[in-house]
Amino acid sequence: MPRMNLLVTALCGALLVGGCASSAGLVPQGQLRDAASLHIDKSLGHAALTPAAWPQARWWASLQDPQLDALIDEALAGSPSIDAADARVRKATAQAGLADAARQPSVGGGAQIAGLQIPETLAPEPVGGKFNLAYLLTLSLKYNPDLWGTSRSKWLAAVGSAHAAEVDAQAARLTLAANVARTYVALGQAFDALDAATAEAQRSNALVTLGQRRTQAGLDNGIGLHQNESAAAAARQQQQAAQQQIDALRNALALLAGAGPDRGLAIQRPQLATPDIGIPAQLPSDLLARRADVVAARWRVEAAQHGIDASKAAFYPSINLSALAGLGAGHLGDVFGSNALLFNGGPALSLPIFEGGALQQQLRGSNADYDLAVANYNQTLLTAIREVADAVQSARTLDARLASTTRARTAAEAACTQLQARQRAGLANLLDVLAAQKPLLQLDLQLSTLQAERRNASINLDQALGGGLTTDAPSTTASR
Repeated sequence: MPRMNLLVTALCGALLVGGCASSAGLVPQGQLRDAASLHIDKSLGHAALTPAAWPQARWWASLQDPQLDALIDEALAGSPSIDAADARVRKATAQAGLADAARQPSVGGGAQIAGLQIPETLAPEPVGGKFNLAYLLTLSLKYNPDLWGTSRSKWLAAVGSAHAAEVDAQAARLTLAANVARTYVALGQAFDALDAATAEAQRSNALVTLGQRRTQAGLDNGIGLHQNESAAAAARQQQQAAQQQIDALRNALALLAGAGPDRGLAIQRPQLATPDIGIPAQLPSDLLARRADVVAARWRVEAAQHGIDASKAAFYPSINLSALAGLGAGHLGDVFGSNALLFNGGPALSLPIFEGGALQQQLRGSNADYDLAVANYNQTLLTAIREVADAVQSARTLDARLASTTRARTAAEAACTQLQARQRAGLANLLDVLAAQKPLLQLDLQLSTLQAERRNASINLDQALGGGLTTDAPSTTASR
């Protein structure tokens, strides 16, 4: 009992003296933004949109192209970028496991043969001047009681980082799928550009043929013929450029799928639909649990909070318990004798008294880490809301432009059809018909570009809404 009283007295004294290292006044400054305060209703209020559910895990299926589905599946299964993301998850999980292991008692065993010779100048015979062997068998126990939650806070911080890495891996999958989809849309647009260039080349060649006939007949002076020859050469150059773009995009898709360029040769012309745009009614509040980057940023805030707890706990005393038990003897045959038992152990108390300000600076650093994590979360949340608004507004504008361009094309097609009818009736010539075809081809190219942009807006919206992510996020708490 006297020894126990002495230990209690020492602990109480340590707590008093520990006040020399104070964390008073050191608090983080960051404040988490509330998603409900980021209003978006007015920005989307004028859009003629249908209510929709959140994107599904295979959100790209709305583009209705089985070849695209297969390419994204290949990419998710074979891309090195996904392998790297998964490796980072395993590393973060292992680090969390190490932090958890540090909270547990450790037991170790050992066997040792030790030799020692003490000079006679230090000890006379029979101790000095002789080489002696010692045979030791030991069992050690170490345990650090987590009185102030230091180890638990470090473990929870590592768990938060591991959760963030898991969500980052989901974000990597979403980004990869979106990149494949956008590249595939660009491939479809390149095929349309090739069609337009081919049609323009045919039209220009027809004009060249007509110009040659008119020049030979003395109806033209040749200037128009040279202009048409130049236009035909430009159309052939556009054909070549479109084919080069197709080849490059096929190679890009093969790379994204984790395959060699030969895989791109098997990719056929895309056959894409244009999905309708819809916004979930729970926006923006539910976006917090569906955007991978927002969820990951929130887990990093959680990890930083526990980092502050660990830094604060370092201001308090710590107790280490250790014990060493074993057998030892000068001769191997005596190791297991009744008098060979050895034991050493007991509690050890350590406390910070004067650390040159190291603990305060460590806490300041943890507070700064928290503020940085909060700022990153707030910025990520703002970016998420903006990307949703951008995608919706872009889709709305593109729908209007598509409608206007479609009306213009319908009128141009009607004019061309009438001219062809007049030509057959002998009331118009081929030159008039070929001239009327040019704006029609230009409008076809414009429509192809607008349709590609509209499909990309749909892809961007699905990505901005989280791409079907379902994961657990830590509950939102105020900054400490």
